[in-house]
Amino acid sequence: MAAPVTSVSSSASPVAARSYAVPMVAMTSLFFLFGAVTNFNDVLMPYLKDVCRLTDLESSLVQFAFFGAYFLMSLPAGYLLKRLGYQRGIVVGLLVMAAGALLFVPAANSRTFGMFLLGLSVLGAGVTLLQVAANPYVSVLGPASRAASRVSIVGVANNFGGTLSPLLGGMLLFGGTAVLKARLAALPLEQRLAEEASLVKSPYIGLAVFLAVLAGVFSLLKLPEIEGLPSDDEADTFPSAAGRRSALDYPHLVLGVVAIFLYVGVEVGLGSFLIRYGEAQGITQLSGFTQALVRGLNVATNFVAVLLGQAPAPIDTTAGFTKAVGAVLVASYWFGSLVGRVVGIPLLSRINDRKALVAVCAAGVAFVIASILSQGEAALWLIVLCGLMNSIMWPVIFPLAIKGLGPFTKQGSSYLIMAIVGGAIVPLLMGWVATNGGGLRVAFVIPALCYAYLLYYALRGYRVR
Repeated sequence: MAAPVTSVSSSASPVAARSYAVPMVAMTSLFFLFGAVTNFNDVLMPYLKDVCRLTDLESSLVQFAFFGAYFLMSLPAGYLLKRLGYQRGIVVGLLVMAAGALLFVPAANSRTFGMFLLGLSVLGAGVTLLQVAANPYVSVLGPASRAASRVSIVGVANNFGGTLSPLLGGMLLFGGTAVLKARLAALPLEQRLAEEASLVKSPYIGLAVFLAVLAGVFSLLKLPEIEGLPSDDEADTFPSAAGRRSALDYPHLVLGVVAIFLYVGVEVGLGSFLIRYGEAQGITQLSGFTQALVRGLNVATNFVAVLLGQAPAPIDTTAGFTKAVGAVLVASYWFGSLVGRVVGIPLLSRINDRKALVAVCAAGVAFVIASILSQGEAALWLIVLCGLMNSIMWPVIFPLAIKGLGPFTKQGSSYLIMAIVGGAIVPLLMGWVATNGGGLRVAFVIPALCYAYLLYYALRGYRVR
């Protein structure tokens, strides 16, 4: 999830703008990393459910541990960056993430769910620090007239990373040759679970090494200084701020915080439970379209696996729905968000963005309700389509929520970033309902209600009072 940036004026010349190419590539890699690390959790969650023998509620703590860091670390990250500076803050954030990734090694060795959660929390804390530090830089790496283009580039990189990581995660955690699967199936339960738990070590060790190298790169870069937004003590000079002492005095901002909370929650919740939702459908035969999609993407991921030194992991499409097939659908869900972002960039400049928000929120409600009432693959593909609907919500809701805040814009933005904690709460609530309230089909009523509120915000809640 990439937070929006605030454009800051820049007088950079064309020559100076070209000098920003290397820092921009580095920043784009960060946003790719945000998406990849975040969406890997969608395959990690059902993986840990099996390896650690968890309920749906317990497995939802994966997202709670990760996204809870956004709530706990957003404000401390701001204070830390004031002391370290933004560039050193990025380096520290990368090293914190590397430490969190390395915690997966002892977690896998001991098969301790609490240790996995600790690693996820540290990873989430590092991502939060990076989000707070990285976003302002994108707006100043070149002329202000091209800020929108830079925002679009990092947003697409974020979505691309989020699409690729479930595919690779499904291959690494749920793939494997028929010989390997047969050998594991013949082992006693505890020994099989121990060997399956070790599968998670390689990707996270590789992630830790990559993060450490990236931290070294950022320590050598020369990034520009950034200018601040108006300070809160300038409130009296802004007519719209008369009589207001906080961003929370603006009702449309408060409603916008709830909207961001529910948007992130529904986006994460649908992706997190898509594999489990598929298992609950009892699909024994995949359609020709789904089989062709799975085989095609499997060829691509196996090619990447060979480049990474991993053995190819073919997916059996004749066995009906499996976790490996589910990982492909999760990637398709996030790919829809990527497509929507790419298409939405030029489209939103030509149509009313709020009316577009009304349309996608209404479609989200309809798709989830239709999925609940459907069976088999149809129910799954309706959820996959929600990824396309989610694509424009963040870039539309955020500007609507901070509109007219004047000197409280920075404060309002902080509250909206903290609202990303919805990614921790909504999946947890879905897990609780699935475990205690009648299964996953009932739990999916929660995303429908989230979309319904977002529709209300698009129709009335956005209005500046």
